[in-house]
Amino acid sequence: MNWNKRKALNQIYKRLFDVYGKQKWWPAKTKFEVIVGAILTQNTNWVNVEKALDNIRAEGLLRFKALDSIAIEKLALLIKPAGYYNIKAKRLKNFIGFFSSEYQGSLKKMGSEKPDILREKLLRVNGIGPETADSILLYAIDVPIFVVDAYTKRIFSRHGLVKQEDDYYVIQKFFMDNLERNGKVFNEYHALIVKLAKEHCRVKPQCEKCPLIGLNGFEKLN
Repeated sequence: MNWNKRKALNQIYKRLFDVYGKQKWWPAKTKFEVIVGAILTQNTNWVNVEKALDNIRAEGLLRFKALDSIAIEKLALLIKPAGYYNIKAKRLKNFIGFFSSEYQGSLKKMGSEKPDILREKLLRVNGIGPETADSILLYAIDVPIFVVDAYTKRIFSRHGLVKQEDDYYVIQKFFMDNLERNGKVFNEYHALIVKLAKEHCRVKPQCEKCPLIGLNGFEKLN
């Protein structure tokens, strides 16, 4: 284990938490809503996902049986604000079919599956990749697994802790090897990364008031 990297990761977490506070993720009323949101948030921002979820909720359809029975064409129209709505409607239906056949629509049954096996099964569902699968595991099933997204790679490659060419699993291993295996910490850390990326570490970085400046030798980007 690289203790310098472990120290850096924990320092970053503490600094971000001190500055931003608890992020209260995942923003959902039910575990099932977490799963729907995890699929809808692919390639879009959360504001658009919330609009799509509001549309589904307004129709009284934010439940497994309701989404199982709704026509895919109607579902696509309801989730239009989330973008790629025809594709995402198919992905939602793919998950619903899997959820029905494997676990009879029961989150309790799905949660009792061994995490490694559940993850493998989720990844076999058309339209669910590593980030979506791990979001479902962490936020809906409470499995301690670190979720990596584009923001994670952007921030930590800019500061030399991971490489731009590192893939999802290399970056995930870096976090999981150097942090306490704690789902609450993984949850909060991912949320804080998203917050930092939106506030400062954008595509064009806004470094002036970044909370990481001066921490562990971090300086402004050129």
